Amino acid sequence: MQKVKALVFTAMLAFLVFAGCQKENGTTPSSDARSAFTGNWSVQESWVKLYYEVSISADTSSKAGVLISNFAGIGLSYKPAKALVSGNTITLDPNQTIGNGLVVNGSGTLSGNTVIHWNYTISDGATLRQVSATYTKD
Repeated sequence: MQKVKALVFTAMLAFLVFAGCQKENGTTPSSDARSAFTGNWSVQESWVKLYYEVSISADTSSKAGVLISNFAGIGLSYKPAKALVSGNTITLDPNQTIGNGLVVNGSGTLSGNTVIHWNYTISDGATLRQVSATYTKD
């Protein structure tokens, strides 16, 4: 009788162990820090004091690069601004020219998964502006 009880207990334990296991689907979690930054964002900025939208996408020519369409509200007809992601920080490629001759420098910090706080400069060649912006993920 003891052997039967031990066999039943062992069978139940094995059932519970195997029932808790799930087959993996073959994918691994994303280790790409850019994934937290990609997507559509609503922007509130101190320079233009307007709301506008930007889109951040992964730059396929760089492992850490992203492209920001409509950065500083310049419009979608211009090439996107380039930036690099490291952890929760996004940094504009230094001294790049966007739009119609605007030079930008600066960086932002991701808070949680839905807000980026930016501080950057933008210069049209005559005036250098200090800009703060808040991106909120749509």
